Amino acid sequence: MNCPVCSGRAIGKVGVEQFYCWDCCVEFATQTDKVVIYDLAEDGSLVAWDDPVLENIPAAVEAEISCAAME
Repeated sequence: MNCPVCSGRAIGKVGVEQFYCWDCCVEFATQTDKVVIYDLAEDGSLVAWDDPVLENIPAAVEAEISCAAME
């Protein structure tokens, strides 16, 4: 399985149909007809990429925030 964001192969299984990419620090869930991608918030909660909160954050900062939450 490859990451839908970076196409990396460093994927770990988090739960049923839920996976985490160690290369780009995103979590994603597979469904029958789509893949939902999540960022990890500082408090550990998941924030979907469709969320309006993320629309105001530049992609580079968004990725930095996601990876910093895991450290």
